[in-house]
Amino acid sequence: MKGFDMFGVVKEIGVDDEGLTTFYKDHFTYPLYKDDGLVFYNDFFGKRSIFRFTTCNPFKLYSGYKKMSKRLSEKKLEGNMVGEGIVQGGIIIFDKHGKARYAYEEKTGKELDMEDIVASLKALQSDE
Repeated sequence: MKGFDMFGVVKEIGVDDEGLTTFYKDHFTYPLYKDDGLVFYNDFFGKRSIFRFTTCNPFKLYSGYKKMSKRLSEKKLEGNMVGEGIVQGGIIIFDKHGKARYAYEEKTGKELDMEDIVASLKALQSDE
């Protein structure tokens, strides 16, 4: 959307720099910043872990895993087992004054709700 800038925040470097470089070059060509002290993660997403399952049903877990794998494959994204891999993030939307106005937590295996995110951006545009 016009009038908005985007940047990424990473929690670690020096662990999988090759994967981070590939992500930057092939999927997210916006500036990346290292979050020393995990300030963004802790303040906005409360140290969430991927181990917060929404079900204990092994069939649903397997089905969800298969759907996620298919989606990642279609988008030509590869996962790896490098790095800590437990802390999750999300999207934080700031207004033009740098105040965080909206936050969307990542949910393992789920796509972002782009309609909600676009609605938040439009709401900010109309506020300003």
